[in-house]
Amino acid sequence: MSNAVLVLNANYEPVNIVGVRRAVVLILSDRALLVANGRGFIHTVNSSFPLPSVIRLEKQVHRPRYSIRLTRKEVFRRDGFTCQYCGRHGTDLTVDHVKPRHLGGRYEWRNVVTACPSCNHHKGGRTVEEAGMHLIRLPKEPPASASYIFGRYLPDNHEWEPFLQGW
Repeated sequence: MSNAVLVLNANYEPVNIVGVRRAVVLILSDRALLVANGRGFIHTVNSSFPLPSVIRLEKQVHRPRYSIRLTRKEVFRRDGFTCQYCGRHGTDLTVDHVKPRHLGGRYEWRNVVTACPSCNHHKGGRTVEEAGMHLIRLPKEPPASASYIFGRYLPDNHEWEPFLQGW
């Protein structure tokens, strides 16, 4: 059973993910409404409460636009845990700078890719052209869509899908 609960804004825009305990507190304090319950009930001595899967806040919360932070984990996720030079899948991947840092390359979305150790070693401190290699897919910033941001939770929470589409 998943412990994650999707929090929707008053206009049904996905805002955050919280634990079941926090979601129940929001519901009991009348700051949120239960939207989807696909998980059963929480039983207490005196009563039972639905175990939330999706809740909606009572009041609209103004949030800044999402942007995906550049981390190793997000680079691997964006590239599908695949070497962008040879296409090999694996868990022993590294992050490679397309334009090496000593040549003025920066640590930004358009300059980092996932690479297997052998391709990273072969490329060394050279550019892709100098090493005689090519990229399978050009690097770019991943979309800041709700499907991408909350997508890693979807395998365990299929009931969230309708709420993530279109945001």
